[in-house]
Amino acid sequence: MKCTLTAFTACLLLGTAIAAFAQKNMDKTQVPVSARGNKVGALVQLPDDYNTGNAKYPLLLVFHGKSKAGTDLSKLIIDGLPYWLDKGVKLDSRNPVDKKLYKFIIVMPQSQSFGLRPWEVENVLNDVMKRYRVDPSRVYLTGYSAGGWVSLMTITEKPALSKRIAAIVSLSPTSLEDKNVQQFKLIADANVPVWFLAGEHEPHFMETAQKYTDSVNKYKPGLARVTIHGNKHCCFKDIYNPSYRPNGLNVYEWLLQYTRK
Repeated sequence: MKCTLTAFTACLLLGTAIAAFAQKNMDKTQVPVSARGNKVGALVQLPDDYNTGNAKYPLLLVFHGKSKAGTDLSKLIIDGLPYWLDKGVKLDSRNPVDKKLYKFIIVMPQSQSFGLRPWEVENVLNDVMKRYRVDPSRVYLTGYSAGGWVSLMTITEKPALSKRIAAIVSLSPTSLEDKNVQQFKLIADANVPVWFLAGEHEPHFMETAQKYTDSVNKYKPGLARVTIHGNKHCCFKDIYNPSYRPNGLNVYEWLLQYTRK
């Protein structure tokens, strides 16, 4: 930015505004989705104290709905969790188990169509683990609609991938592929807690969430839970609002209860 003396005050104010904008919003990056190096765009938010030490942080991988797929990252902030990050809302949360405050590394990849496949998620995870200081015992997945599908497909794909995930929150997931429907035992074997949420005004997704909850609990009772809220198949940002606490915990607090041993 080039300023003249007479415009110094205006430039100073503009520079301050730009810095504030950059601080409250997310960075853009690219993440690999294949061994051949194919990449997709992603939004990233690091903890505000990331550069002040060498601590490791929980990782939250966030997946969007079908309508947000493509190559325009600005679409991601329209709904879901990125909506709140764009508004400058901090998602730092207190773990109800150890009472400590945790800050997340949040990575939000954008699929070019529908949602990422499990092997693509694995490639993203591998890259993120190398790139950032991630606590490997606290890797969490969440997403809505197609993104809920991505989260659930990932932990029903293969044992090695399921065992890397500490817990997931799946909002109104679309129907899984037949192969994965037959592999809910992988979730129980890996002991991955799952929280499904769906709306009473989206009957197909509500029934699917209940069916998948039962499919997990068939192998390990109580490992999955379902919450029915009052929304239609929309407004997923309402669920990701930190103030939304059905049964006393928001999405972030609920996830932090769980860790890989």
